[in-house]
Amino acid sequence: MIRAALVIARRDFTAVVLSRTFILFLLGPLLPILIGMVFAGLGEKITSTDLRPMVGIAMPASEAARLERAHQRLTERMGDQALVRVRRVPLTPAPREQLARPDSAVVAILSGSVAHPILTGKPDDLDKMQGDLSLIASAAQAEHTLRLVRVERQEVATSLGAQAQARLLIGRVAQVVMFFLTILLAGMILSNLVEEKTNKIIEILAAAVPIDAIFLGKLMAMLAMSFVGIAFWGGTAFAIFLALHGSASGLPAPAVGWPIFLILAVLYFAMAYTLLGSLFLGIGAQAATVREVQTLNMPVTMGQMLIFFFASYAVDHMGSPAEVAATIFPFSSPFAMIARAAQDDALWPHLLALVWQAAFVALIIRVGVLLFRRHVMQSGGRWWKNLFRNTTG
Repeated sequence: MIRAALVIARRDFTAVVLSRTFILFLLGPLLPILIGMVFAGLGEKITSTDLRPMVGIAMPASEAARLERAHQRLTERMGDQALVRVRRVPLTPAPREQLARPDSAVVAILSGSVAHPILTGKPDDLDKMQGDLSLIASAAQAEHTLRLVRVERQEVATSLGAQAQARLLIGRVAQVVMFFLTILLAGMILSNLVEEKTNKIIEILAAAVPIDAIFLGKLMAMLAMSFVGIAFWGGTAFAIFLALHGSASGLPAPAVGWPIFLILAVLYFAMAYTLLGSLFLGIGAQAATVREVQTLNMPVTMGQMLIFFFASYAVDHMGSPAEVAATIFPFSSPFAMIARAAQDDALWPHLLALVWQAAFVALIIRVGVLLFRRHVMQSGGRWWKNLFRNTTG
C-alpha cells in the first residue's frame, strides 16, 4: 500500500508542479504584495496630509499667531499626524457663510478669541476636532507660563514588556499566515479530486491499486506541493525583507528561538493541512457532482474560520481555560500551539501537542479512507456496469 501511495503521490505531484499553471499559482500571491509596495508611499502621503481635516482660523492677527505658534509647538512633540491642520481665513463674512461657499477649503472655522474660541461646522466634524482645538487653545493661552518639560532618555538593551508585545505579535502573524496557507492550499486537494472523479480516473485507479493508497497518495502529493509553494513564497519574502532592511538581526526572536520556531511552524502546518485535507477528501468522496462539493465545502471552511478566531482569541490569554481548550481541540491546536511557541520557551508541551495531533490525524485519515473506499466502490461498481452495458450493447 505504501509503495502504491508513493506512486500516486509522485504522479499527482509532478502533474501539478511541472505544469505551466503552477508558475502562475506561485506568482499569484506575490502580485498583491508588489502592488502594495508600489503604492505604499503614495498611500502614506495621502494618509499623512490630504486626509487630515483643515480648520480655518477667523481671528485677529495676534490671536491667530498665538494659535499657530501653539500648534507648531505641539506638532513638533506629538508628530504631524496628531493634530488637525490650521490656516488663516478672513474675518468676514461670517463663518457660516464662508463654509457655505463652493470654494471653501476648510472643514470648520474657529472664531472668537483664544480665551473663548467658537468652532463652527457640521456636528460630526465638531465632535472629531473639538478636543484637538481645545488643546491648541489651552497651549496658546498658557504660552508664557507653560514650559514643556524635557524628558531625559535612558536607553536599555532589553525591555520585558516590549519583548512580550513583540512575541505576541509574532504569534499572531504566525497564526494568520498558517491559517491562510492551510485554507489556500488544502482546497487544491478538493479540486484535484473533483477533476479526477469527473474524468472517472478514480474508478480506474481503484481497480489498479488499494483505495487506501489513493487517499494517502493524494494527501502526500498535495502536502509536498504545498511545501514547494511555501518555500518559494518564504524565500521571496525573506529576500525582499533583506533588500529593504539590509539585515534580519533587528527582528525580535520568539521565545523558543527562530530555528525551533520555524521547525515547529512546518510541523504544525503539516498537521493542520493534513487534518483539513482529510476532511476535504472525505467530503469530495461523498459528493456526486461539483455543485455538491462546493456546497459541502462551505460549512467546513466557515467552521475552520471559527476555529481560527477561537485560537486567535486564546493568544492573549495564555494559561486561561480558553487557551488550554484551544490547544487540546485538534483542529485549533496547531494554531494555538504556534502562538504558544512565540511566547513560552518550554518545549515539552509541543512534543505532547504533536503526538496528540498526529493521533487525530491518523484517526481522521482512517475515517476518511473508509468513507473514500465506500464511495469509490459504489461509484466504481456503477461505472463498470455502465461500461459493460455499453460494450455488449
